[in-house]
Amino acid sequence: MTVQGMTYAPKGKPNPVVAKGDFPFAAMHLDHGHIYGQCNGLIEAGGELRYVFDPDPDRVARFREAFPEVKVARAADEILDDPEIRLVAAAAVPCERGPLGLKVMDAGKDYFTDKTPFTSLEQLEAARRKVQETGRKYMVYYSERLHVECAVFAGELVQEGVIGRVVQVLGLGPHRLNAAARPAWFFEREKYGGILADIGSHQIEQFLTYSGAQDATVRSAAVANYHHPEYPELEDFGEASLVADNGCSNYFRVDWLTPDGLSTWGDGRTFILGTDGYLELRKYTDVARGGGGDQLYLVTHEGETHLPLAGKVGFPFFGQLILDCLHRTENAMTQAHAFKAAELCLLAQACAQRLA
Repeated sequence: MTVQGMTYAPKGKPNPVVAKGDFPFAAMHLDHGHIYGQCNGLIEAGGELRYVFDPDPDRVARFREAFPEVKVARAADEILDDPEIRLVAAAAVPCERGPLGLKVMDAGKDYFTDKTPFTSLEQLEAARRKVQETGRKYMVYYSERLHVECAVFAGELVQEGVIGRVVQVLGLGPHRLNAAARPAWFFEREKYGGILADIGSHQIEQFLTYSGAQDATVRSAAVANYHHPEYPELEDFGEASLVADNGCSNYFRVDWLTPDGLSTWGDGRTFILGTDGYLELRKYTDVARGGGGDQLYLVTHEGETHLPLAGKVGFPFFGQLILDCLHRTENAMTQAHAFKAAELCLLAQACAQRLA
């Protein structure tokens, strides 16, 4: 996994699911570095990145350093009006992601946005209506599961029943603030949506996936600004507890408190407890052990197993998404799942107690 400055761009082995030119897509609104990972994943799966648009020429220039063959669109409409473009990938300012998705779907194209996909329940409901109206997809880059090999493999083990019935998912999502490199919108509550709606969306999506749940209830939630009074609208800590419709329990903690001494941007971990075993995912680092990320630990009745998985699993979501767009199937992620994860993180944010 590669994290360079504010650019999050995991790279896997190319595994095309379509022939060259069969799936042209475009990128626009490059406000968050996740757009690089979104595009990498689609290209490795056989997608053709044809156009890029952003009103900031400096962002476009940096993007073209990573993707030199992409053509620069003069305006967003040049992309939206092109009948050959099948999907638009975007990482706009969070409060703008929902409205942009409506425009993309109105143009007859599928939409692939960075998380968090919405900053309000009203935006979510508007997108639900637009999906029903247009039949287009509103897919979300929940990268902490989709673009992490140990997280992908954990899902396979859970599906195979290796740890029995999942009864709890515990998620830890610490991040480094790196305030000097952040844009102004990052510190404006109305624009980024709050910590539970933003990086908490990763945690809730993983919970729904690993538990196999269709819905959940938020039991408690809290947010705080413990350490950054110079940014009064920032929430640098958040936590929530949920229970799924199938009885599975969830607790997660997210924060912007990663110390500078850590070798990467955050020690993200997930623990999945089953009736016959448990999994621990050390996603981005194996602290003080030098083994790097993508470490999976499995304990069952048969014993203990450690699996270093970097470079061994791949990222099947992107190929599945391309095929879903072409065949109108839902194998990568159902629309209901993408929207339910978004809904629950917004509900958690709305009911969160503010700690001192």
